[in-house]
Amino acid sequence: KRTVVLTMKASVIEMFLVLLVTGVHSNKETSKKIKRPKFTVPQINCDVKAGKIINPEFIVKCPAGCQDPRFHVYGTDVYASYSSVCSAAVHSGVLDNSGGKILVRKVAGLSGYKGSYSNGVQSLSLPRWRESFIVLESKPKKGVTYPSALTYSSSKSPAAQAGETTKAHQRPPIPATTAQPVTLMQLLAVTVAVATPTILPRPSPSAASTTSIPRPEPVGQRSQEMDLWSATTYTSSQNRPGADPGRVPKEELSTQSLEPVSLGDPNCKIDLSFLIDGSTSIGKRRFRIQKQLLAGVAQALDIGPAGPLMGVVQYGDNPATHFNLKTHMNSRDLKTAIEKITQRGGLSNVGRAISFVTKNFFSKANGNRSSAPNVVVVMVDGWPTDKVEEASRLARESGINIFFITIEGAAENEKQYVVEPNFANKAVCRTNGFYSFHVQSWFGLHKTLQPLVKRVCDTDRLACSKTCLNSADIGFVIDGSSSVGTGNFRTVLQFVTNLTKEFEISDTDTRIGAVQYTYEQRLEFGFDQYSSKPDILNAIKRVGYWSGGTSTGAAINFALEQLFKKSKPNKRKLMILITDGRSYDDVRIPAMAAHLKGVITYAIGVAWAAQEELEVIATHPARDHSFFVDEFDNLYQYVPRIIQNICTEFNSQPRN
Repeated sequence: KRTVVLTMKASVIEMFLVLLVTGVHSNKETSKKIKRPKFTVPQINCDVKAGKIINPEFIVKCPAGCQDPRFHVYGTDVYASYSSVCSAAVHSGVLDNSGGKILVRKVAGLSGYKGSYSNGVQSLSLPRWRESFIVLESKPKKGVTYPSALTYSSSKSPAAQAGETTKAHQRPPIPATTAQPVTLMQLLAVTVAVATPTILPRPSPSAASTTSIPRPEPVGQRSQEMDLWSATTYTSSQNRPGADPGRVPKEELSTQSLEPVSLGDPNCKIDLSFLIDGSTSIGKRRFRIQKQLLAGVAQALDIGPAGPLMGVVQYGDNPATHFNLKTHMNSRDLKTAIEKITQRGGLSNVGRAISFVTKNFFSKANGNRSSAPNVVVVMVDGWPTDKVEEASRLARESGINIFFITIEGAAENEKQYVVEPNFANKAVCRTNGFYSFHVQSWFGLHKTLQPLVKRVCDTDRLACSKTCLNSADIGFVIDGSSSVGTGNFRTVLQFVTNLTKEFEISDTDTRIGAVQYTYEQRLEFGFDQYSSKPDILNAIKRVGYWSGGTSTGAAINFALEQLFKKSKPNKRKLMILITDGRSYDDVRIPAMAAHLKGVITYAIGVAWAAQEELEVIATHPARDHSFFVDEFDNLYQYVPRIIQNICTEFNSQPRN
């Protein structure tokens, strides 16, 4: 009997193990055949607001035509969730009016949202809102599953009206014939039965099927015994009302990997590019110290869409961008990326790198924001192997604030090898010491961290940022006809002086030129003749009264040819014309020529000037660009209004 019992036990165990292996193998084979469902991007309409969508992060497709002012947007860069998702995408520059795919990420609410005009969309201001969102290009994060169907806060969503499925939780169907693995509970049950010291009855076919292999179940039902993994891993999901205990919906799993997003420090909203030295001479150890400074800056700045953004360009023989402004939107990801940077080697061509950044880095496609100052921090080991002065001048004229950190400069016996003496002062935004750091040793580089962060965040002192007062070529076209008279002509010159005083004058900031006209025209001084405010003001005082007729049309043509033809490409061109009478010649064609050449024209008429003629000369809308005053002595009253209009127009357009 003992022999028979042991033989039967061995047979049962052997049979069970065969069935167990067969079941596992069958399950593996079946799972191979189950393909993952293809991710489909849900579509939404232009009027869908972010607050109506519950998902914390999602990819959607916007239709064309969302630039329409009917769809309201609140904020700049970071938007209140009361905004239209697709209109905000157009405002941010991620999409144009033709529509497309975007990634939307919910973030915390703000205490205030500032409106602005951008990309054909006028966003509005809002005091506060409970929730915000940012719009990014539709590049999914690794390891994050995005919903194929959105969850809306209302029972009947706009997407549902459009025929889109909006179920919150959908799972791909599992074929009903899928073999199920043997559970641990069933294994224990059989083991206990085998260990019982009695003669086992021969199992019937039905009994074997119920104890050894669970029968295939219809989709949506669960086996009677919960497996151990489900019981321990998904306990929290059992507490959700109506939830399937033991399973977490696909969308819920994806949101668990999303972490709170830092908006960044709003008191340091800058677009920052680090130009790091990757030349061969720097060596691996000093290159690593350089990266440590970058990581420290990334941590101290609190990177985020409402605060500073940072990219890195490495230079050697040629520059290369490691990542741009929109690649990393928080300090942690940025530090991780900095750690992975490897040294390129080569020469130390800093000038070429600065030119590269000016032309390529600060673009809308790379994440440049019109509302944030552009800042470049250049790190140099020793000295550059090319010249930096001309490249830096063009960068400053483009509104870029250049900082230089030079480490271990040339010794006395090495100065003969320096290509451009005093290169740092020729490159930086201003030579007042604010923009320059000289470090005696690489081991002291860490001491520059705090002062550097403090300076780049001091946006009030970033003097090279483009503003309405430092980025124009302004040409005054002054009527010197006989009807003006000597006394009134001096009053006109005082009006020109008062306007000029409001601007920042230098060869890289605003430049001033002047033309006087009667029947003929005379260039009093061009844009490149004087580069300081005192010199310009003295030149205005020296302009002599001419006297003669009034040919305003010919004067506009002369100014375009002799003055604005020599204007710099990256300067705003402003013509301020002052006249006291009707022109003897036609002004329509010359005025049209000025408009077509991008010259913004302000027309100021005094006494006998024809208002309809002023409106033809002035840039559209005429109400903002043409002014009439009855007496010369009242000209001064219009200085604040003209300056305000110039700045309002400038601030409504992208500045960098």
